Amino acid sequence: MANFDQDRMQSGATISRGNAAIDEGLRSYMLSVYNYMAGGLALTGVVAYLAFQFAVVQTPDGSLALTSAGAALYQSPLKWVVMLAPLGMVFFLSARISKMSVSTAQISFWLFAGLMGLSLSSIFLIYTGASITQTFFVTAIAFGGLSLYGYTTKRDLTGFGSFLIMGVIGLLVASVVNIWLASPMIQWAVSVLGVLIFAGLTAYDTQRIKEMYYVGDAAATASKKAIMGALSLYLDFINMFMFLLQLFGNRR
Repeated sequence: MANFDQDRMQSGATISRGNAAIDEGLRSYMLSVYNYMAGGLALTGVVAYLAFQFAVVQTPDGSLALTSAGAALYQSPLKWVVMLAPLGMVFFLSARISKMSVSTAQISFWLFAGLMGLSLSSIFLIYTGASITQTFFVTAIAFGGLSLYGYTTKRDLTGFGSFLIMGVIGLLVASVVNIWLASPMIQWAVSVLGVLIFAGLTAYDTQRIKEMYYVGDAAATASKKAIMGALSLYLDFINMFMFLLQLFGNRR
């Protein structure tokens, strides 16, 4: 009987050590995801601001005028390359990351974040700097709360994933249709739904990324998972930020 109790105690200690190792590994993995995401957002912000500084000059009456670089970036056919390049990088990373080295995946992620900065630099022409800053911090607070919920909740959010993805597709269709209709009401509805959908995706993606963790993964596999997880959360943050900016941003 004593031997049985001793074996049970040893078994319990082994399980406890195993759970502690998983918890420590999961924390390290999620910290890596958030670090990549935060670094990507920082790079995007710096590139967007610098691109705006090169693209415009302030006239004596206080208005903004495009430089030659700005005209090329926002008015020439180059603008389509700048707008579509980040989307191309998302598809490239998603399709090829399993065959990349970790360093190549990292470079691709940073390149994507930089291209996104170029693409988003035009918001400084449309909205005031104070409005952009305020909306960013509101988005950061909302994102933090939603991601924390997704990480800690015991509720399985898997069932919401398909509905949220369908919602994203609906947003894209409505946005394209509204290019021709130019309806303020449709734009307002798209922005409201966009905030709600990407709020849901933030919680859903956080839980999904957490469940992707496997203690037996090789270091390279874990790093690639962290990069792809960071990419998902980065896109959730940027989209939520843009929809909030459309709703509450003060235009120049």
